[in-house]
Amino acid sequence: MDATGTFMLTRAVDQAPGDCRITVLAARTLYPLLSPVAAELFGDRPVDRDHAYAVHHWADSWGRDVSVSAQSVAGRQIPFWTSQDLRPRAKGGLDLDPQRERWASGAPAPTVSCLMVTKDRLPWAMRALRCFLAQTYPSVELVVVDDSADGALEDHVRALADPRIRFRRLLPEGRTLGELRNIAVDLATGPYVCQWDDDDLYDPERVEVQMAALLGLDATACFLARERLWWPKRRLLAVSGARVWEGSMVCAKEALPRYPAQRRGEDTPVAEAVLRAGRVVSVDAPELYTYVYHGNNTFDEPHFAGLFDAATHVWVSGPAYAGHLRAMAARLPLDPADLVRAERPPTGPAPDTAPHAAVDAPRLLPHARRPATGVAESASAPGVAVSGSAPGVAVSGSAPGVAVSGSASGVAESAPAPAPAAERPSVLVLTPVKDAVTFLPRYLENLRALDYPRDAVSVGLLEGDSHDGTWEALRDALPALEAEFRRVTLVRRHFGFQLTGPRWEPAAQRQRRSVLARARNQLLSRALGEEEWVLWLDVDVTDYPPDLIQRLLGAREEIVVPHCVAEPGGPTFDLNTFVLHPNAAALDWSRWLRDGILQPPRGFGRSYLEDLRGHERVRVDAVGGTALLVHANLHRDGLVFPTVPYRELIETEGLAALAQDMGVECWALPGVEVVHPRHWGGGPLSRTGEAGLGAEAQRSVDR
Repeated sequence: MDATGTFMLTRAVDQAPGDCRITVLAARTLYPLLSPVAAELFGDRPVDRDHAYAVHHWADSWGRDVSVSAQSVAGRQIPFWTSQDLRPRAKGGLDLDPQRERWASGAPAPTVSCLMVTKDRLPWAMRALRCFLAQTYPSVELVVVDDSADGALEDHVRALADPRIRFRRLLPEGRTLGELRNIAVDLATGPYVCQWDDDDLYDPERVEVQMAALLGLDATACFLARERLWWPKRRLLAVSGARVWEGSMVCAKEALPRYPAQRRGEDTPVAEAVLRAGRVVSVDAPELYTYVYHGNNTFDEPHFAGLFDAATHVWVSGPAYAGHLRAMAARLPLDPADLVRAERPPTGPAPDTAPHAAVDAPRLLPHARRPATGVAESASAPGVAVSGSAPGVAVSGSAPGVAVSGSASGVAESAPAPAPAAERPSVLVLTPVKDAVTFLPRYLENLRALDYPRDAVSVGLLEGDSHDGTWEALRDALPALEAEFRRVTLVRRHFGFQLTGPRWEPAAQRQRRSVLARARNQLLSRALGEEEWVLWLDVDVTDYPPDLIQRLLGAREEIVVPHCVAEPGGPTFDLNTFVLHPNAAALDWSRWLRDGILQPPRGFGRSYLEDLRGHERVRVDAVGGTALLVHANLHRDGLVFPTVPYRELIETEGLAALAQDMGVECWALPGVEVVHPRHWGGGPLSRTGEAGLGAEAQRSVDR
């Protein structure tokens, strides 16, 4: 057990009599029943039920997930956290009963105006209307703004004859979604407004729960921290990753800014403004909102696939998927055809699933590559400040809150250093290695292919704890290196560190990265001479441009990283380089704090360089070490790699946090790529990217 096991052990030791001997039993004593995925991977295993202390079902729950009963939110506490002006304030469990009792005893329930904008989507809009009519909150109205080509929805609303539904028909004049939302806000009569998208599903208690949280915690707005994701065509169901979900917003009308006149992504800047300007509560009740992908959504399939990418649980076609759908049908107006399809076995392999995964097991999907976005493209998350343009101009096609400069269409490259070769600053290339004998030939070949003047390049290598002849290979290569480069330092330092399990396991990250930080610091202290710059370069980076040094120097920043990818033009490999989302401070990070360092899932509160292609330079909040250029004076001034958590970060990420506290910004070049292929198992000490990417990929298999 990850969370409770250590606390139980600590309490047992603390409360044991002084002369008592503590014995820790082997894991097999508890009889860990294999999950379907593990059974398929490792085969059946004989078990002894008679001598087991307990039966542990570890397929992400304490029981087999075969049947799911309809469950109300009532009678249970809901996790919540609050923020004030983007600063975290409180967290805990929210008991809804006190607020419900106040309403039952006659306390006023402020009117909530649910705002639905729709156009030519009659079946989905009718379904959204049914969700509204089932709401348990005592005082709601639905404002419908429709600019469809026909009056079918208006006729349907008139037939319902419900005075709580207020319908406004507009001529189809090409208004943007932002403009239509503003019209709906102006028509609202309640002091609170609630976004009500026409193609999603809402639990009957959605408004009641969010208003109970908003009023009970004295907030101006309430968001859902997670949502349910549903892809009917592919028979996929998921619980999303945690973030501020704009579509779930319930907000005081007086605190709501105007929506920008955008055709999509218009609710993101509004949500960001609400977060910055008041007290906001996030509640973790994903069953209240089901985000449905039907193929005609505002955002396209890659966007929705990315949400599944960051999901905490995914169910694919099979009994578990069908069981969850039956439970949803007990509370939501599902199409009976979807239930029929859920019960039928799939005719082929489920899309986007691993070929050897059991279909009933909740799991994560492989990463869906997102297309590169140019600056001129439509915005999915506006709010990017751009150097060299008019102040306050929002540039589309990139992650929110990211500072960039020098943008251009396509993939931009930083300019090379303008100085003549004879005046190029000296650079020290540093590489710690372990069990790297298979990577050394390519590493040395690429090093020799650099077109930077050899008399301005020094090399430093540290080997430790290898068992494959790496040290001997380095000693053999040393004479040739010394003849070619300005100065070469070869250091050997053993740390006595050998992993007993997979390197990507979260439980191993603190010790593994602490040792790597020690290795970097040792190498730095032994090898740094009079050089002006230090280029950290991993031994298993297989490809990079010959003018890599010039491009990094051309950024004219004190700390700069290129884009480390798994393949040219492919997804980001080194997830230690990231940009925090604007709402990151309002998220609950504590759930991802393990062994004192943050280990969130991919995409939680963070954007990576794959999302920022098309920009020349991007200011980042953390850096990876696959390739990293640092001004040597920063190292001399005390910028090292933290070996213990520093602001809950370690090693290269900790270095970035330390640099920020020293007043130095970190920058990245999304268009300058270095290639680090994915390979699991043992290998070089300097490998950093798998800690983030590998953990997610392996977790999907382990589950």
